[in-house]
Amino acid sequence: MNAPDAAIERLSIARSFLLEPYGLDESHLAQALRTIAQHRISDADLYFQYTRSEGWSLEEGIVKSGSFSIDQGVGVRAVAGEKTAFAYSDDISLEALLDAARTVRTIASEGASRSVKVPAAGGAPRLAEGRLLYPAMDPIATLDSAAKVALLERIERLARAKDPRVVQVMAGLAAEYDVVMVARADGLIGADVRPLVRMSLTVIAEQNGRREVGSSGGGGRFGLEGFTDAVLARYVDQAVHAALTNLESRPAPSGEMTVVLGPGWPGILLHEAIGHGLEGDFNRKGSSAFSGRIGQRVAAKGVTVLDDGTLPDRRGSLNIDDEGNPSQRNVLIEDGILRGYIQDTLNARLSKVAPTGNGRRESYAHLPMPRMTNTYMLAGDKQPEEIVASIKRGLYAVNFGGGQVDITSGKFVFSASEAYWVEDGKIQYPVKGATLIGNGPDALTRVGMIGNDMQLDSGVGTCGKEGQSVPVGVGQPTLRIDGLTVGGTA
Repeated sequence: MNAPDAAIERLSIARSFLLEPYGLDESHLAQALRTIAQHRISDADLYFQYTRSEGWSLEEGIVKSGSFSIDQGVGVRAVAGEKTAFAYSDDISLEALLDAARTVRTIASEGASRSVKVPAAGGAPRLAEGRLLYPAMDPIATLDSAAKVALLERIERLARAKDPRVVQVMAGLAAEYDVVMVARADGLIGADVRPLVRMSLTVIAEQNGRREVGSSGGGGRFGLEGFTDAVLARYVDQAVHAALTNLESRPAPSGEMTVVLGPGWPGILLHEAIGHGLEGDFNRKGSSAFSGRIGQRVAAKGVTVLDDGTLPDRRGSLNIDDEGNPSQRNVLIEDGILRGYIQDTLNARLSKVAPTGNGRRESYAHLPMPRMTNTYMLAGDKQPEEIVASIKRGLYAVNFGGGQVDITSGKFVFSASEAYWVEDGKIQYPVKGATLIGNGPDALTRVGMIGNDMQLDSGVGTCGKEGQSVPVGVGQPTLRIDGLTVGGTA
C-alpha cells in the first residue's frame, strides 16, 4: 500500500469511529468551521479522537491489576493573531460541535483581518496524505487476554532464572489504539490510526542483605506479537545486569570531571537539556537559551542533532501530526551550527516559517504545541572503547533515571541509574548516586569525542510539557563531554 492509499484507509477508519456513529459527515465539520469563521480568524481546526487502552501488571507471578478504558471526544480551536480560544467535549454530536464553534469564535473581533480562507459550502476538502510508518491496526486485539498474561509470566520466569539473587520481579504490559481526525479551516482533512505498545520490567536483586533495582523495557507502534522471546530475553538481560551491577556499586565521587555518556537512552539528556530549548514557542517568545541564534555555532564540530518523526514503527513517530501536517526529518543542529527550530502551525505562522510536523497534543482535551518526536544525535567516527579509554579520571554513565531542565537558562540535573568510575582509561567499579549538573548549550560546546555507535532507545520515552504527556523517542552515540559537574555521594 502506498501513502495516498493508506491516508484514504485511515480516513475511512476515522469516519467509522468518530463521525458515522453520531450521524456526522464532512459537511457537518465544514459547517462548524464556517460558524467559527463568521468572525475574522487567523486559523481554526477540529480534532476528533477515539482512544482505547489496556494495561496488565504482574508481580510475584500474580496478575496484580488490569485496566481497560475508552475515551473519545472533540476539541475545537480558533486562533486570532496570537490569541487562542479552545473548547472540548466528550459528546460527539452536531449540537455539541456547533456550540463549541460558537464559543471559540468569540476570541476574534469583527474588525480583525482574516488570514485563512475558509472553503465555501460544497467545496471538496483536501486530504492530508501524511506518511506510511506503521500499520493501521489495533494492537490490543493482536493477543487474547490469556496470551497477554502468559507473556508477562514468561518474562518473569526468564528474570528469576537469570540469577539466584533476583528476589522480586514486576512486569507490565500496555497497549493503546488511537484514532484521530483533524479538519482545518483551510479545507484540509486528515486522519491517523496509531497503535502503541510497551513492556516494562523491574527486578530487585539481593546480596548480603543489600537490595538494588534494575529496570528495562521497550515498545513502539506495532502489535504485541513484536515482544518475541529474543526481545524478552534482551529486556531481562538489561534489567538483571543493572540490578546486579548496582549491588557492587560504591558512592559516586563528585566534582568537575570528564563524563562519557553511553549510547541510546542517555539521549534523554539531549532531549531535555537541548531539545526543549529548540521548540518554536520558547524561541518565538525569546525565552530559550537558543533564541535568535539560527546560523550561529551552538555546539562543538561534529554535533548534528535531528528531530525525526518519520522513523518506521518508532514510539515517537507520526504519519501526520495533530494538526494534519506530515511528520518530517528536521535537522536542528548541523555540525555544531543551529539550523532551525521545531514548529507547530501557530508558532510557524507567527515566526513566518513553515510548520515542521511537530504540532502535538496529549488528547482532544488539550491544545497543540511544538513538541519533539524522535530526537537524536548522529554518529561520529570514534570507537566507543576508544572514548572510554580516553578518560583519565571521570565517569562513564551508561543509563539514566529522572532529570529536569530550566528552558530559559538551559540548566539541567540528571541522575545516573548505571554508572562507572574510570581511571587511566580503565573501568574501576560501578558507582551509585551520581547526578550530572550542567547547562545544555554549554555542554554541547564541550563534546570532545563522538562514537560511531548511535542507538535509539528501546521505546519507553514519555515527554511532559505544560501538563501534557506524549510518547517520544531519543537516541545518541557514545559521547565524551569535558568539564561536566558530577554531584556524588562520596
